[in-house]
Amino acid sequence: MTTAPRFLIVSRVLAAVLGVYAFIWGVVTLGMVALSAIGVEFHSAEQSMLMLGLLLYVALFIWVFAANSLLRIWLVLGLGAALMLSAAWLLQPLLLCPEAVC
Repeated sequence: MTTAPRFLIVSRVLAAVLGVYAFIWGVVTLGMVALSAIGVEFHSAEQSMLMLGLLLYVALFIWVFAANSLLRIWLVLGLGAALMLSAAWLLQPLLLCPEAVC
C-alpha cells in the first residue's frame, strides 16, 4: 500500500470514532439544553437525548464509511459539532439563571 490510501483509511477511522463522537456530544448537549428550556425535567431530557444519540452515532458511523467525499465528512462533523457545542454553551447560562440575577 502506498501512503495515500493509508492516510484515507486512517482519516475515515478517526472521523468515525472521534468526529462522530464530537458531533453526537453536540447533539446531546444542545438537545438537553433545548428540552430543559421548554420545561422537560433534566433527567428525562438527558435520557431521551442519550438514547437518540446512540442511534444517531451508529447511523453517522456507517455514513462516514459510505460517503464519497472525505472533506464533506470532516466539514459536517467538525462544523456541526463546533456550532452545536457553541450554541449549547451560550444557552446554558440562560437556564441556570433565567432572570439574569446570578
